Amino acid sequence: MTLSEIWIYPVKSLGGIRLTKANAEEKGLQFDRRWMIVDENNVFITQRVFQKMALIDVELHADGLKIFSRLSPDDFVMAPYSPITCTPVTVTVWDDITEAVTVSDEADAWLSRQLDMKLRLVMMPDATQRKADPRYAQNNENVSFADAFPYLIISQASLDDLNSRLREPVTMRRFRPNFVITSTEPFAEDQWKHISIGNLHFEVVKPCARCVLTTIDPITSEKGPEPLKTLSAYRRVGNKVLFGQNVVVKDPGEIREGDALIVH
Repeated sequence: MTLSEIWIYPVKSLGGIRLTKANAEEKGLQFDRRWMIVDENNVFITQRVFQKMALIDVELHADGLKIFSRLSPDDFVMAPYSPITCTPVTVTVWDDITEAVTVSDEADAWLSRQLDMKLRLVMMPDATQRKADPRYAQNNENVSFADAFPYLIISQASLDDLNSRLREPVTMRRFRPNFVITSTEPFAEDQWKHISIGNLHFEVVKPCARCVLTTIDPITSEKGPEPLKTLSAYRRVGNKVLFGQNVVVKDPGEIREGDALIVH
């Protein structure tokens, strides 16, 4: 089994970036969801409500993030890795209240213009602690601004199985994984507990319950019933539709595309 794709999503709910190698840290891959957009009440916003976010992409540059409109690539703003305004702010992510800092007035103004509402871009400092759900993460792990856990893993075979049931296939980008694995049976990841990828060890902690975000086309931002409708017919457990597995890292380090995955 092989790690075929590595993805990060630096700004929560904006476009993802595929990498050939990355540093796996306790909170997630380096740069992954360390930034987030908040409203006037310092509450996070996502594509679930603001579908236009799907049309905003992000690139890593030497001095910061380039955030730009996919429809008008020349319309962009740079968000420096070292925040300029750096004002402490308490933000809300789901049920969590955690500490962040503002990034720059320029980034705030650009995002506000793109999404037609007053917004701020915030960053999670390294010192901020936001705990993953202790019912599943047994070692007091911290997480970034990701929904619940530091990592999400999905096998390519699981997506292929889903696409065999859909009238129009979808890409893996719908599900925003960090790791895509090839050469497995469909939903083999459901059975994994302790795994290694390359030289790093991970623990698979719980299935990922999927939401309406998967029904938003990451290219066009258009919303429809699929793939959630089809998934709910054969991947429903109770009132949740499951696809992919949440993961924590046991020993941080570098991970590379092409690394072998071993189930222990």
